[in-house]
Amino acid sequence: MCAVYRPTSDTVWAKQTLGVDLPRVDQDVYPGQSGPILVQSRRDGRRGVGLARFGLIAPWAKDTKLGRHTYNARSETVAVKPSFKQAWRAQQFAVVLVDHFFEPCYETGQAVRWQIRTTSGEPFGIAGLWQRWVDPKSAEIVVSFTMLTINADSHPVMQRFHRPADEKRTPVVLPGVLFDAWLSATVETAPSLLNLSVLPELVSEPASG
Repeated sequence: MCAVYRPTSDTVWAKQTLGVDLPRVDQDVYPGQSGPILVQSRRDGRRGVGLARFGLIAPWAKDTKLGRHTYNARSETVAVKPSFKQAWRAQQFAVVLVDHFFEPCYETGQAVRWQIRTTSGEPFGIAGLWQRWVDPKSAEIVVSFTMLTINADSHPVMQRFHRPADEKRTPVVLPGVLFDAWLSATVETAPSLLNLSVLPELVSEPASG
């Protein structure tokens, strides 16, 4: 799982690697707050980066409160869960652009906030889904997203986090070389990218501050 992360603010990396302008967010992002996501048009393949709300709001939701519970989606059930299945079937795949994310480590007996990043130190992506929601009262359009997660019981880094009795989960961390594959995936091919083998090498350490 992932409930808080730091979006990348590396505008040079975004322009050179992705060919896009990056909106800067110089703070950690929690559910209900906005961070940059990379999306690709299914019509013409054009890409763009925009700010979206962390916590997917399904089109049928009456208000934004649903997003408090939908910031992560289990890859095993994403295709059938009411909150996510419309975005999944529409192949609304997104890459959440990240510098690092945080998880609680209980090895001391208490929850200690740890930071997880790639060994290279470069920005990376997290596989996500995006959705467009229209406020029934104001007609405001809200774009939101969720991060896809997988079992991490056997991962050397991600198995260390969360409560001892809980299943270990990790967001699907994508190296830049897999952004194309994820954004152009179909509902048939996307599951092949939702496994531990796609993750780049990760390192973790107690978070400062």
